[in-house]
Amino acid sequence: MNYKIDNANETDIPKLIEYKLKSIFSYAKNLPKEEINRITNYVQNSIPKKIKNYRIVCVDNKKVGCILLENKDDGVLLDEIYLEENYRNKGIGSNIINKIISENNIIYLWVYKLNIKAVSLYTRLGFKIIEEDKNRYYMKYK
Repeated sequence: MNYKIDNANETDIPKLIEYKLKSIFSYAKNLPKEEINRITNYVQNSIPKKIKNYRIVCVDNKKVGCILLENKDDGVLLDEIYLEENYRNKGIGSNIINKIISENNIIYLWVYKLNIKAVSLYTRLGFKIIEEDKNRYYMKYK
């Protein structure tokens, strides 16, 4: 499926917040109300500050997802990759990640353990688990 990547702008902030919260709350289950509120506030405050690092994924001029890639000490952090449900499993995510791999020597990312498809994809692409917490793996590609 053909797609293009555009720079995000301020008009994309509500959609980016929606994507980020969907991504988090799809896999972070049974959180207390205080934690849900803390996460929601964090997302709402952090996305406008990081807008210059966000990219929008478009298919047929329709915005269908996003990427957040940030510089890290010795590489980059793939802080977020999100595609709307109808655009998953069509090779877009793999294609985007392979492009990021081709342009960077070292890539880090966090992935929810319950997101089995994503963990499988990252492992297949050569990412290794280097740390973990209760809910997520911290992975590295080198």
